Amino acid sequence: MNNSNLNLLVEEKRSLLKHFAGKFTNDPDQKEDLIQETLIRALKSIDDFIRHPQVMSWLYVIMKNVYINQYRKAKRTNDIHETYIGLESTNTIETNKSDNKFIADDIEKAMCSLSEENYQVFQLFLEGYKYHEIASYFDMPEGTIKTRIHMTRKKLQKQLKIYRLK
Repeated sequence: MNNSNLNLLVEEKRSLLKHFAGKFTNDPDQKEDLIQETLIRALKSIDDFIRHPQVMSWLYVIMKNVYINQYRKAKRTNDIHETYIGLESTNTIETNKSDNKFIADDIEKAMCSLSEENYQVFQLFLEGYKYHEIASYFDMPEGTIKTRIHMTRKKLQKQLKIYRLK
């Protein structure tokens, strides 16, 4: 297919694509972005569908997938941004200097409240050892190690719940 025929096809389908895009968003800029991204993806394999009777169905599916991917990406970006803002607001310079000592003291107190054996198991876990490695070190079943680590985490979470991010 030559360029002029392709341009005619794209212009012919553009108005229908604009209608499809209106089902996903009302923002004119987002509509144009959606149409352009759909056409870019479609042009990669247009030779297979150029004469296909259901080319508009194919383009609609591409547009829907593009929209879903953009939505998911925007949601992830927004979630990361909200988390960063939450951390930024809780981690001011004044807070860091004075609170870090209190946080470290609270963590140390919580860790000291563990039994000696659970402390050692959890310490190895924190250092990055795998469950099976810890189990062989203490000569215990792996399930017991998993249970102890789980229970220790729950206990520490309960004791340190004031530091949890919302």
